[in-house]
Amino acid sequence: QVQLVESGGGLVQPGGSLRLSCAASGVIFSNYALNWYRQAPGKQREWVAIISRGGGNTNYQDSVKGRFTASRDNAKNTVYLQMNSLKPEDTAVYYCNAVSGANNYWGQGTQVTVSS
Repeated sequence: QVQLVESGGGLVQPGGSLRLSCAASGVIFSNYALNWYRQAPGKQREWVAIISRGGGNTNYQDSVKGRFTASRDNAKNTVYLQMNSLKPEDTAVYYCNAVSGANNYWGQGTQVTVSS
């Protein structure tokens, strides 16, 4: 059974940092590219970042470029999203998504709230 479990969310002040983690089980982790998505209240889910299977390539939504960094440790079956200089508009539930061919798995999400 495939599971993706996000953690690391919470309440942070504007300008602060958080590191999200997504731990995978039940898959050959290194076969999967990993995406991060987010969904703010009343809005559609939006793509945030992607990291390639080996971790050598990343890409980001324009609004988070220079502030967010995706990384992965395939030995630990875990992907990370380091979020710096957080803004109130980054408030959302953050999801990890593992993709390989027709296989597509989602975690349950972790809440990030940026507020003073």
